[in-house]
Amino acid sequence: MNPRIVVTGSAGMLGAETVGALRRAGFRAVGLSRSVMDIARPESVRSALGAMDAVDLVINCAAYTAVDKAESEPGAAFAVNRDGAANLAGECARLGIPLIHISTDYVFDGKSRLPYKEEHPVNPVNVYGLSKEQGEAAIRRGIGRHIIVRTSWLYGAGGRNFVKTILGLGMERDELRVVCDQHGCPTWSSDLADCLVRLAEGVSGNSGGVGWGTYHFCGKGVATWYEFASAVLAEAQRRKPRPGGMAKVLPVATGAYPTAAARPQYSVLDCGKIEAVFGVRPPAWEKSLERLIEELLDPDGSA
Repeated sequence: MNPRIVVTGSAGMLGAETVGALRRAGFRAVGLSRSVMDIARPESVRSALGAMDAVDLVINCAAYTAVDKAESEPGAAFAVNRDGAANLAGECARLGIPLIHISTDYVFDGKSRLPYKEEHPVNPVNVYGLSKEQGEAAIRRGIGRHIIVRTSWLYGAGGRNFVKTILGLGMERDELRVVCDQHGCPTWSSDLADCLVRLAEGVSGNSGGVGWGTYHFCGKGVATWYEFASAVLAEAQRRKPRPGGMAKVLPVATGAYPTAAARPQYSVLDCGKIEAVFGVRPPAWEKSLERLIEELLDPDGSA
């Protein structure tokens, strides 16, 4: 029998992509949404996992991701990102199931000017980042056989995300003002899902030789939000020309666009470790963006 893998948060963008990618790779993937397993409730985790036979791996894609909202409701962020991670780690350890957990570049403060490696000291600057950092710590304390994957600037076809927001606004407005002094690595959820498949292949059936620990995976290359937005609209215009063109994107400094949560100015991740250990090489973010824009604008492949 092919390994059975449970994916939490399967109703979300990354969770849904991961379930599909695992099934295409031949795994028996079981997606659990919050209505089936609420990771913030220990009894829900015990009940859902306890009702299943022969689970070989759990991949945790469930998360509280409302960065600005977390500042006004920290309890909700910590309940999922810290306590939920601890609940999963404890139950997976009790049942002998390895765990892959998704984390974020926002565990760093953004003061570096070199890509962050896994061992760089963490120092989150907002509630969301702190909740994810404490979730990482809970995973490390709670279960030995774990992999934590930090990613960044996630976007995709499902749910609300930067690319879809910019596409919509670019067709409605004449101008968009986008922050130009925050640097990161845009990551397509489909690429991350494929990465998780590779990790699942490395974990399955291997009790001793897996490179457990923390890894970084994100799109190859660096961009500002302004550069990212400009690329989104340029590719959309190239693929589906709009009379009069898309909105003009104007660069603005972070100080001119205040938000409830502070953001790291530089959160570029070094992905050398995951390539060295698992052979996973992140694609260039520009190429992945092109593929998503094609999917969004030409879903039937007619253009």
